[in-house]
Amino acid sequence: MVVLTIDHLTTYRYRQPVAFGEHRIMTRPRESHYQRLLASTLAIEPAPSELRWVQDVFGNSVAIARFNTRASSLSFRSTARVEHRPLSAEQVQVEDYARGFPFTYSSEDMPDLARSIERQHHDPDRIIDRWARAFVSPGRIETMAVLSAMTTTIRRDFLYVSRAAMGTQTPVETITKRQGTCRDFAVLMIEAARALGLAARFVSGYVYSPSKRERRIGGGNTHAWVRVFLPGSGWVEFDPTNGIVGNRGLIRVGVARDPYQAVPLSGTWSGFPGTDAGMVVSVEVNLEADALSPSEGEFSSC
Repeated sequence: MVVLTIDHLTTYRYRQPVAFGEHRIMTRPRESHYQRLLASTLAIEPAPSELRWVQDVFGNSVAIARFNTRASSLSFRSTARVEHRPLSAEQVQVEDYARGFPFTYSSEDMPDLARSIERQHHDPDRIIDRWARAFVSPGRIETMAVLSAMTTTIRRDFLYVSRAAMGTQTPVETITKRQGTCRDFAVLMIEAARALGLAARFVSGYVYSPSKRERRIGGGNTHAWVRVFLPGSGWVEFDPTNGIVGNRGLIRVGVARDPYQAVPLSGTWSGFPGTDAGMVVSVEVNLEADALSPSEGEFSSC
């Protein structure tokens, strides 16, 4: 078990005062058996005229801010203190009927998993299908072995390249370019898992290095990875950017069927063209119960 603090600051700057529309903020870590939120604050400058919290359809905590003032900057600082219990690949339990691939989800689970199995990207040439099927040997193979191989293959064979622009590449683009961001790798693995009939979801959150021997890449404003539903353990984490199976080093914030549903911060502003002066994001993760120093908890943009 480790205890860590997360400081996530996003600042928008403008060349002259602008008006702000509604903003949605998804930076509060989720509670689970392996992740307990000890404290959390959200500071916004200038202060919003209204701030309320809601839970979306996936159970994510979302803050909605409205403003009645104009300003030349807008900042959001989310801080959290989290108790994290890592789960390793060896601790993942899979029901006997699902231990070997292929398998079929139970009739009780299937109605709720169906939307997470649906393909979201066009693949007329079946490029994703062929890539996914390459991990399945003739005959029956362990389900965890298929997913673990997919995770480590992306980590080994694809080049991680930071990109500040919003959005993701299509899975076909990622396979063709053999490079991408954590978001791109997550979308590729989700679509590949769905091509095999598995329920998969997109996860946004933070990544940290559990020890000096385990350096993680990715992070910054958020990190992204994948959850696959495996009977016996439920939703299991797979991080293709770092080749992680399990949740070691991963702090979950948002879970969604598609990346656009898990954007950490979104909103609108109105002003003259050319007023936007850019955005700065910084994330610092400090481990209280580990040997890492604060500087080793800082990460570059994902």
